[in-house]
Amino acid sequence: MAIKGHLKRIVTLAMAAGALLAGLAVVAPGTSGAASKPTTATWAELPQSTPNFILPYYPAQLCSVNNVEQFQFLMYRPLFWFGVGTSPNLNTSLSIGQTPAFSNGGTTVTVNLKNYKWANGESVTAQDVLFFMNIYHAQPANFCGYVKGDFPDNVTNVTASGNTVTFTFNKAYNQHWIIYNELGQITPMPIAWDIASAGAAPGTGGCSSAAYGTGDAACAKVYTFLANSAGYNPNNPSAANNSLNTYASNPLWQIVDGPWKLSAFNPDGQATFVPNPTYSGPVKPTLKSFTELPYTSTSAEFNALVGGNLSVGYVDESDLSSGTTNPYKSGANNPRLAGTYDLNPLYTFSINYFPENFSSNANGGVTGKLFSQLYIRQAIQDLVNQPLYVKKIWKGYALPTYGPVPVVPPNPYASTLEKSNPYPYSPAKAKALLVANGWKVVPNGTDTCIKAGTGKGDCGAGIPAGTPLKFQEQYSSGIATQTEEFTAMKASWATEGINVTLSGASFNTVIGNAIACPNGCSWQIQEWGGGWTFAPDYYPSGEELFQLGSEANYGDYNDAKNNALITQTIDTNQSLTKWENYLATQLPVIFQPDQAYALTEYNKDLTGVTPQNPFTGISPEDWRWK
Repeated sequence: MAIKGHLKRIVTLAMAAGALLAGLAVVAPGTSGAASKPTTATWAELPQSTPNFILPYYPAQLCSVNNVEQFQFLMYRPLFWFGVGTSPNLNTSLSIGQTPAFSNGGTTVTVNLKNYKWANGESVTAQDVLFFMNIYHAQPANFCGYVKGDFPDNVTNVTASGNTVTFTFNKAYNQHWIIYNELGQITPMPIAWDIASAGAAPGTGGCSSAAYGTGDAACAKVYTFLANSAGYNPNNPSAANNSLNTYASNPLWQIVDGPWKLSAFNPDGQATFVPNPTYSGPVKPTLKSFTELPYTSTSAEFNALVGGNLSVGYVDESDLSSGTTNPYKSGANNPRLAGTYDLNPLYTFSINYFPENFSSNANGGVTGKLFSQLYIRQAIQDLVNQPLYVKKIWKGYALPTYGPVPVVPPNPYASTLEKSNPYPYSPAKAKALLVANGWKVVPNGTDTCIKAGTGKGDCGAGIPAGTPLKFQEQYSSGIATQTEEFTAMKASWATEGINVTLSGASFNTVIGNAIACPNGCSWQIQEWGGGWTFAPDYYPSGEELFQLGSEANYGDYNDAKNNALITQTIDTNQSLTKWENYLATQLPVIFQPDQAYALTEYNKDLTGVTPQNPFTGISPEDWRWK
């Protein structure tokens, strides 16, 4: 799913001091100062990382954990929930759907739904799943998980009967992949949303009742209405969201099946939830309310923690006097926090990287051609000193990323090569690559192509003589350690004449600009700082990020062998090893340390915060005050 930053996201802090007191011990009336058990809790959004989209059908530029796992999932439950403790596995107890059954040689998949209710009293049924699938069939390019040729293109039929939904695929596939990466994308949608105008009667849009794939025209109108109601204009994707101030008042968004419903929402990102009394899941909230609070920087949030004004927050590595020698275990906490909070690092099932735009038309189109040269990507990667950044910047709370499959949390997918380092830090090797391919290397200046052409020892196709080796990089600002790492990489590249100009922006701005543009666009490097958490495709088989036609293949990477190897892993039950080892050497993106998503600080009197979900989801319904 989701871009993380982890990311990692933004807004200005706008709240009265009294609003920050939630989560502290409060004084009950008539108790003469005796402390009573708190009934509310507050949680800090990561700096400059606020929710800004509520509809659980989201395009690539709104595909972030602050929108999905940390906002939408509280209200709208996906068909399948992933994360068992800290492991990235299917959680059957928290899923609406029961374990899928395969038949007809693996081409038919049947899912029975548990007895869940919507807040309007209606049952969550197979028709709600068909509604999502019909929207997906009509508007595939507007969903983050879409990869052309895969889901839903490979689904020939979907039928709904009561609590049973049946999918028919065009052939048999890897069954693990079907559950994790196909069915894992689905979020049931209430029939009350099947409307094409405000105030219309539920179901009159004609999308949820249509046979699968036959109602595209009606579903397109319904989708357009829902998307615009959530503040996203499909006909003008770059337009500002003008619906944020309606999120808590629009009756559409009150029809929830999750444990929480929205009671207040500030366009700056402050969101308050109250329990959904009709929630049918196994764990019911005991808090009377739960509030997410926005921050502009790590220092602003740290001050809130020091004041004891948060139930759960985060500390930046720069605020710790010492680190850890074991990334899975907490080192010493900040002494100003240690009396009130416990420290727990959250590692997500993710990789960290930044994309280069292979379709960039900047500098007369030469920028995209520069990124298309493997030797240039290798030189850039050779100058990323991951072990040093882990030790010095992240203080041990990170692990290197050496390929397209996560090594954290421990899982059966990562190969031996992924756990090693195909491109160890080597300025000498970077320089040798550039010299051997026709560049005049100017340390701490700007390299220049001196041998144009396409033969051996030339700069490469479409790169004329005199071309400077320079790029523009927009990065997510607000997190001190991330900025420190971006600055360190820039300085390292400069030692061999790779000139990168940095410019900061909010997380939401950075990911909003990092769009796939096969016909060309101007961005060059987008660095949001947190890479990718594997959702809504939970099995890291590569198609969502690195296959041609994927909405989340932000840089338009295209490699025929890569595409073929991905197809093999999808079509059969073979391991990911052959594919991941190949792609680790091809550098479709530039890999960098995968830091702890957050160094979580949680009040010592609050239970249920740990273990933390490896897909960044939060579950305040589990939280209990001692």
